[in-house]
Amino acid sequence: MKNKFLNQDIEILGLDISTLADLKNKNISLIKDLWVMNRRELKNIELTDCQINQIIIKLQLIGLDINKRSYN
Repeated sequence: MKNKFLNQDIEILGLDISTLADLKNKNISLIKDLWVMNRRELKNIELTDCQINQIIIKLQLIGLDINKRSYN
């Protein structure tokens, strides 16, 4: 089953403003753009461990995880 959030803007995740700005600056604007990435790819776009952990938690709250995992 496909998650209903995949085509929505990352703003609905409620990320910190700085994390949101960093992602948008790297042309990551949809949840599906973020969902397909893994921790190494997030590090490569210069996100901090704290930012990556925040992203992981926010995705898990909507039934997703990085690296294309879905829990629905």
